[in-house]
Amino acid sequence: MELAFERRGSGPALILVHGIGHHWQAWRPVLDRLAEHHDVIAVDLPGFGRSPGLPAGVPYTAESLADAVESFCALLGVREPHVAGNSLGGYIALELASRGGVSTATALSPAGFWSRAELVWAQSVLRAMRASARSTDPRLAGRLAENPAGRALSSGLLVAHPARLTPTALAEATQALAESTGFDRTLASFGGLLPPAPPKSPITIAWGEHDRLLLRRQAVRAAKWSGQRVKLLKGCGHVPMSDDPALVAGVILEASGPRSAAWR
Repeated sequence: MELAFERRGSGPALILVHGIGHHWQAWRPVLDRLAEHHDVIAVDLPGFGRSPGLPAGVPYTAESLADAVESFCALLGVREPHVAGNSLGGYIALELASRGGVSTATALSPAGFWSRAELVWAQSVLRAMRASARSTDPRLAGRLAENPAGRALSSGLLVAHPARLTPTALAEATQALAESTGFDRTLASFGGLLPPAPPKSPITIAWGEHDRLLLRRQAVRAAKWSGQRVKLLKGCGHVPMSDDPALVAGVILEASGPRSAAWR
């Protein structure tokens, strides 16, 4: 499947997968750091960013989106890449690890480890953010992004440090959320989302200390599922790449580096 993507660097391939309603630009704060060690490919999922939607009749689920990433890698001739994802992208990274087709997987605050009440909370927040993005004139969104209070209001549930988001990044993310054709169907599918099968590839899970969307206590369930300790991203929120680019890049590079076999 042909998908929109950004590619930088050289070395072992590393696929980056964003969360629901986002686009590949979510990874901009860490791209250059990762590209010093990897052939980095940040992808727009089907129905998000600039990628076309899934073919007619294919449901929007985490599993079908994972299928699309696999097909995308095959189209590029990329075999057994490292993969890192955030939120929905984190689940997709773990799903690919459960299939055994990746070298390593790093999941940042992955979806799927919620209780019923926590799922309802996350869906409610995401629906409200989507409605706000769709009802806000792009020019007004740009002005709000320029204002510190506006940045905090529109992104405070997703990042711990809204001031570290550039106005351009926030305005673009708001537009991406508003225009995501796959958003509603993907969000609806979360009700049936369960943790993937046990991984066949080495994995690393990390969770934002101040995650307000997928609450930090979900990391305990992820640790039990994986049989390993989950790393804590200190000072970070749900989308941690802009909160602490050095920390996030370091976690991904450690997981995808020569010592990654230690996580088996």
